[in-house]
Amino acid sequence: MEYRKLGTTGEELSALGLGCMGMSFAYGPADDKESLATLEKALDLGVNFWDTADMYGNGANEELISKVLVPNRDKIFIATKFGFRFKDGIAGPSSASGTYFDGSPAWMKVAVEQSLKRLKIDTIDLYYAHRVDPNVPIEETVGAMADLVKEGKVRYLGLSEVSANSLRKAHAVHPISAVQSEYSLLTRDVENGILKTTRELGISLVPYSPLARGLVTNKLNVDTLAIDDFRRTLPRYQSENIDNNNKLIENFAAFAASKSCTPAQLALAWVLAQGEDIIPIPGTKKRNYLEENVGAIEVKLSSADLTVINELINRYPIIGERYSEEAMKMVNH
Repeated sequence: MEYRKLGTTGEELSALGLGCMGMSFAYGPADDKESLATLEKALDLGVNFWDTADMYGNGANEELISKVLVPNRDKIFIATKFGFRFKDGIAGPSSASGTYFDGSPAWMKVAVEQSLKRLKIDTIDLYYAHRVDPNVPIEETVGAMADLVKEGKVRYLGLSEVSANSLRKAHAVHPISAVQSEYSLLTRDVENGILKTTRELGISLVPYSPLARGLVTNKLNVDTLAIDDFRRTLPRYQSENIDNNNKLIENFAAFAASKSCTPAQLALAWVLAQGEDIIPIPGTKKRNYLEENVGAIEVKLSSADLTVINELINRYPIIGERYSEEAMKMVNH
């Protein structure tokens, strides 16, 4: 495993982290036994940067992770997030009816205690606001998060899907160590401003869905997904878009074969090649996919390789938004 620094903190995190959402939420039925085996395998492979959130399975993901986290606390850098909640006052999935985002200090104080209890730890390594609340000044949200650092409940602060303007305001209140945003071959919004800002401020970018939720693997068949798999609701996976998008993926897979790696490994290698300040967190709940993903560390891309990949993307531009229209309103605030 290779390691990268988290912002200016000096913390050494595995160059590939582990996104844990799918173990409990959004991607079909859970398999706790296999998920726990995957977490154990992550330790064996040196993957020390694990990412969860209170909304994943309404807290179930944090509880699941705790079973491996607690006996291996000194080996794991744990990140979790807060902000999505149901109107009846508990954390809930962003896609559920009645869920809204609450970035208020009052809710944050409740949410952090719940996360600490479910994770069964005293201190969260990296605590993110899952989005930016348009009704609460970002300075107010981050000011309250900074109090958690002073209290020893949190070590470092992060923001997710934030605009460059909000990031600057937040960083002026308390150092932000990481910005989590969707970033992959197929989703490059961060290149329009936020990546430049994170680099200017010395903040790590943590890309989630660096495999475009499985689309770049050339293995995804939307028709065979579980009925509750949320990818069925996303525009770029719908019938009017998927045929076009598969043309890009098929050509990308052919190039991966010429590099003697899988499409997933090539896609992750591309993200890793965008800079040492980038720490992607591909998600999986299966050991075989985790091992495949970690293999991306060994795939080194030349400038000529990167040119070929960019030419493919330009030739077959992706069609369809990454989220629903409603969910897109909650990003880049």
